[in-house]
Amino acid sequence: MRLIDLSRTITHRLPRLPNHPSIEVFPFSTHAEKRMAEGYAFSSATLVLHMGDHAGTHVDAPVHFDERPGAMTVDQMPLERFFTEAICLDLSHKPPRSDITIADLEEAVAKAGAPIRPGDTVLLHMAHHARSWGSEAWLTDFPGLTKESAHWLCDQGIGMFGVEAVSPGRPGRHNFEVHHVCRDRGITHMEGLCNLEALVGQGRFRFIGFPLKIAGGTGSPIRAVAWLDR
Repeated sequence: MRLIDLSRTITHRLPRLPNHPSIEVFPFSTHAEKRMAEGYAFSSATLVLHMGDHAGTHVDAPVHFDERPGAMTVDQMPLERFFTEAICLDLSHKPPRSDITIADLEEAVAKAGAPIRPGDTVLLHMAHHARSWGSEAWLTDFPGLTKESAHWLCDQGIGMFGVEAVSPGRPGRHNFEVHHVCRDRGITHMEGLCNLEALVGQGRFRFIGFPLKIAGGTGSPIRAVAWLDR
């Protein structure tokens, strides 16, 4: 068994979209502070985390993009959605700010040497993390799905998909349309993944990425992991 970590480390001032809360990590207590209990001196260190429910590597809950009554919050989502069979599609040849078409996805599936099956989690490797992490281009310069290619993924019967970028579609109209496809087709997606290059050519694997149980959460940070049996 081999586990591959697909999650970013949550750090102070981790990049996020400007319309989301800032991410702040700072000490609340340190080992320099001693306490006494029943005659024993001990210390404990604690951090304060200040961030939104879409911080770092995270999943969008349906209520994030579905305004209709009854849309699921993250604590209502079935755990089975986050422990699935999976496949990674290599789209690293796509240039920044380009559209990922149906033909691109079909070609990537053929090269993967393994089919997409109903219920799968599909991860899209775009080389965005390697190209742009740490730069201003991180928030804007990435390939993205279109309404048509998002529908194609849904037509394969997938349960969820994930991207390295801050959104599944390019900023603007495409991104809104892809979110609406998720709403209308009853799936969701993850954003902010990393290390997907380690999954290219690996065929099928297991995906694990459980969210926090946030009451009413519109999303949640996840610890995304790929489980390979080889």
